[in-house]
Amino acid sequence: MLSLQTIFGRGMQFYTLLEEAAEAAHDASKALHQLVRDPDREPALDAFRLARLRTRETSNQISQELVDSFITPMEREDIEALGSALYRIPKQIEKFADRYALAMQNLEHIDFAPRAAMLEQAAGVVVKMVRLLPKMKLEPMKALNDELRAIENEADRLMLEVYGDIYSGKLDPLHMFLLKEFFEILEKAIDRCREAGVVAYEIVLKNS
Repeated sequence: MLSLQTIFGRGMQFYTLLEEAAEAAHDASKALHQLVRDPDREPALDAFRLARLRTRETSNQISQELVDSFITPMEREDIEALGSALYRIPKQIEKFADRYALAMQNLEHIDFAPRAAMLEQAAGVVVKMVRLLPKMKLEPMKALNDELRAIENEADRLMLEVYGDIYSGKLDPLHMFLLKEFFEILEKAIDRCREAGVVAYEIVLKNS
């Protein structure tokens, strides 16, 4: 007969896998921040592809564990939802990096570093939230959720400033397109972090 410790211990691999996915997303955000801080260097895209592959492999492992495991530490739908949300973060970041590498000769006048720093901060908060999941404590999770929401709100505010520049009539069509295209991709990446954070917060809200 299985002991309770053995039964409940069987679900811990899901926390480990979700944390690995969150860390991969954070690594991608750090690589992006480094990329835009040093535009004179030849962009290396391996870090972004590796991060996306790590999260995809983790997602596949989660799916397999859900098939193989009788015991899960939270609802199966929640595990799947969080794994999927985490995977979308490095996927969006890689989209920016790939296009940046193609267009960087036309991006010299645009400073992406402050927004990339916000993305790195948001991804770091997501890692903290995922690491808190095993404890299922609402108050610290709520504080992190509020922090992530504040980052998203600030990103939205700054995006309005970008639109102000775009529609000012002072930019040529190419620069208008590039400004809109790249900042919207970055904003979407921050939104992806926020989406993952919401899933983590709702899991704790449901189980606390």
